[in-house]
Amino acid sequence: MAEDLGFLFVARNGGEVVISHRGTVAATLRGDTAQAFLAEMDLLDPASQQQQMARLTGNDLRGSEGQARPQPRNG
Repeated sequence: MAEDLGFLFVARNGGEVVISHRGTVAATLRGDTAQAFLAEMDLLDPASQQQQMARLTGNDLRGSEGQARPQPRNG
């Protein structure tokens, strides 16, 4: 069964692609970027499509990736 992360994309007239996550617009692609995205989506299975849309929108970071405080040794 494909993993559904809640992403959906719609290709609009004029070559624009809108990616939404759980009903909220997460990204809008235009021009060459939109065309490359659509070509890639044609090649991927549904689970891979979900993962790619998560990466594109920056919604692929889960858990503690963005929650840690800056550490003096890392700065």
